[in-house]
Amino acid sequence: MTQTSENVTWLTQEAYNQLKAELEYLSGPARIEIAKKIEAAREEGDLKENGGYHAAKEEQGKQELRVRQLTQLLDTAKVGESPADDGIVEPGMVVTIAFDGDEDDTLTFLMASREYASSDIETYSPQSPLGTGVNGKKVGDTAQYELPNGKSASVKILAAKPYGGGTPPPPPGRV
Repeated sequence: MTQTSENVTWLTQEAYNQLKAELEYLSGPARIEIAKKIEAAREEGDLKENGGYHAAKEEQGKQELRVRQLTQLLDTAKVGESPADDGIVEPGMVVTIAFDGDEDDTLTFLMASREYASSDIETYSPQSPLGTGVNGKKVGDTAQYELPNGKSASVKILAAKPYGGGTPPPPPGRV
């Protein structure tokens, strides 16, 4: 899943289906479950000192926030459209960079929303400092981004290919 500058979220069909199923569960059965927990806690008496009630209400708040997030995300989703294979870094691309001009110190990551993070590949948000620095750059370009300590770092873009799921391609020149 990736976000573009038009505030559209790109999702694979698999990611869309997974998020849709989560939304349906949270909007239906999960709401009923949490309502039952709250009702059971209310029946225990004094709500001021009722830890179970407060825990259930907090859980309900988190659940409703997630419902709103998923609803907004799915409303802006485009399914199955991957970015062009043009060597320009953008959301939905697997990007390989070299740090500070050292072509042996590389990182390959998927530039996408954290919603899409998986164990297959490291994911960096387009809104992260590194994501902001490399977004829109071409293979061969050098990009600057700000480190958490306030200093800046530079990276060279070695590769940018559309994400196809599964394992990312090896960095250029490696097997």
